[in-house]
Amino acid sequence: MEQGVSFDLDLIRRYDQSGPRYTSYPTAVEFDESFDEAAYKAACARSNESGRPLSLYFHIPFCDTVCFYCACNKIATKDRSLAPPYLERVYRELEMQSALFDKSRVVEQLHWGGGTPTFLSHDQMVELMDVTRRHFTLADDETGEFSIEIDPREADASTVKLLRRIGFNRMSLGVQDFDERVQAAVNRFQTEAQTMTVLEAALAEGFRSTSIDLIYGLPFQSVESFMKTLERVIEVNPQRLSVFNYAHLPERFKPQRRINEADLPAPQVKLDILQSTIARLTEAGYVFIGMDHFARPDDELAVAQRAGTLYRNFQGYSTHAHCDLIGIGVTSIGMIDNTYGQNRRELPEYYADIDAGRLPVFRGLELNRDDLIRRDVITRLICHFQLDKAAVAAQWGIVFDDYFADSLAKLKGMEEDGLVTVDADSIRIQARGRLLVRNICMAFDAYLAVKTGPIGFSKVI
Repeated sequence: MEQGVSFDLDLIRRYDQSGPRYTSYPTAVEFDESFDEAAYKAACARSNESGRPLSLYFHIPFCDTVCFYCACNKIATKDRSLAPPYLERVYRELEMQSALFDKSRVVEQLHWGGGTPTFLSHDQMVELMDVTRRHFTLADDETGEFSIEIDPREADASTVKLLRRIGFNRMSLGVQDFDERVQAAVNRFQTEAQTMTVLEAALAEGFRSTSIDLIYGLPFQSVESFMKTLERVIEVNPQRLSVFNYAHLPERFKPQRRINEADLPAPQVKLDILQSTIARLTEAGYVFIGMDHFARPDDELAVAQRAGTLYRNFQGYSTHAHCDLIGIGVTSIGMIDNTYGQNRRELPEYYADIDAGRLPVFRGLELNRDDLIRRDVITRLICHFQLDKAAVAAQWGIVFDDYFADSLAKLKGMEEDGLVTVDADSIRIQARGRLLVRNICMAFDAYLAVKTGPIGFSKVI
């Protein structure tokens, strides 16, 4: 498939509304507390019949300092003594979770996120991986995708060496912006040297993939200043980049209240930054994967996209569509069989469940047939920018145009604007519609169709 993207300022202005990121469909706002531990266990039993491989996600919630822009589920603390009691519960959860899955099922994908996973000491990281291997069978290094989120302020060359030794072969690094004025405004002081030390160590230790995260729309950013950061990043040639739009929602995320709104770049400046970023990354040879992700043409994500096997889940774009995802730790979300299940969001409640011998799943959703059909359609569009109507119809036993008559009607205006082409056989998102893929997917979202008032999602651009 052709993997280009076009920037049309007028269209972006017109379609820049709020909408889901579709790391799941239905989205987490539809989760319900009627889905409990019993429902989760039933889903695990069903999933064992499939024999699918597994994916493990670990949430390490602690951060040494809070970045004011952050909207993640984290606990800002300098108290490292909080880690051992948390890990004790994680180990017990691992034991309870492993009892639900056949030992023949191999973990092909593992990810530590947060928070800051390297908040843990070296010994604690070794122990966590040892306990994981005690309860689950991990794929070998050649086939397994084992990744970790890195804050370069909390890691050095010795940390990277240790992470490679215990099994990690991919990492993502938070950079956001190298400009010191921007860093001061968001309370994230991080030198280029700290970042480069980690990147150089990853290369030396044989990490197969490095990804760098940048954010546009932060205080004091301009096109010129952001391009300086981008140029420095391009020089080190990471396999992947994520360029996120800063969503200023201080009413929802308390740390953002410490950002002075008057210092934020104007909407036009944000769009100019985005346009310049896309142009420069394209010139540097990166492929637009979708949403805010770019990759080298030989990266696994780009290869999977061309092959039609790319997938999207709670960790973003993935090449492991066939895995059941087990969430471990506070706030983690799993995707087992035809369900989503989320763990307790506060430490006291999480600890209480684990200490009582209960899985901490407190809400979730069992997908019905319509959910599954629409998830398939949204996944095809957001991952591949196209779908074959006949393939969807054959898989689900539907007449596509009849089943999605309302959705297709919503695409008419987008079709007239050149975002998408719809014919008897297919739906294809054009280059000028790819930045607005969330808008196109929203046409197939049955839950959005019945909502009134604010929907609580970030802006699509």
